[in-house]
Amino acid sequence: MHSTLLHSSQGKQAFVSEQHGLLLSRALRDMEAKQQLKSLKSYPEAGGRSLAAAAGADVGGGGGGGIGYRAGAAELEMEAKIQKAVDFKLEGHRCYKEKKFREAIGKYHRALLQLKGAHVAEGTTGSEVNLLNQAVVRLTEDQRRAVESTEIECYDSLTACLLQSELVNYERVKEYCLKVLSHQQDHFKAMYRAGIAFYHLGDYDRALSYLHDAKSREPTDTNVLRYIQLTEMKMSKSGQRDRETGKEAMG
Repeated sequence: MHSTLLHSSQGKQAFVSEQHGLLLSRALRDMEAKQQLKSLKSYPEAGGRSLAAAAGADVGGGGGGGIGYRAGAAELEMEAKIQKAVDFKLEGHRCYKEKKFREAIGKYHRALLQLKGAHVAEGTTGSEVNLLNQAVVRLTEDQRRAVESTEIECYDSLTACLLQSELVNYERVKEYCLKVLSHQQDHFKAMYRAGIAFYHLGDYDRALSYLHDAKSREPTDTNVLRYIQLTEMKMSKSGQRDRETGKEAMG
């Protein structure tokens, strides 16, 4: 009888000890999870959510946490890429001010490489980006604006650098100006520089069109007015040559 009671008592103690251990382990996990959440910085692009929430972390639970984590990691990587692009852009501006145009061009290209894959779609609230084939990320409105403005500044600054070269690549100037205008149709410098590029490429009709667009923005800009005059002179001479060639062919 005494032996039976002793075994029963020992069994109860073992059960209590086991339960206590489970409760203690659960409490420690909860404390650890709370501590991790406190240590994480707020992630503003996630609409005020914590970094863990933005990453899809499922503290204390399962079910879909892996997918959410990959999506969150892609969001953070996109944010890092945008910030690096902005940093390279600012370095490019510094080099340009110091008249280190070749270095500035390199910085602007590196900024644009950081944004490669971030396709800004006009008229949408966000853009979809595939990072390392891991997850599709929808940019926030702030991120979309940051990507677009950085692209515009980089392409605009690249044209300014190219025009400082001894041998100007007007084909590339034209290309970059048109990229800027595809984002911002009323960009004065892009219209003016596109006019210059088309002028030197011998496409006087398009040159005059862009220069007149620039004039509509800045009616008294002397550089625009001068290039309009030069373009009209070229067109007049070209027209005169065409007329003379036509007379020779007829006569």
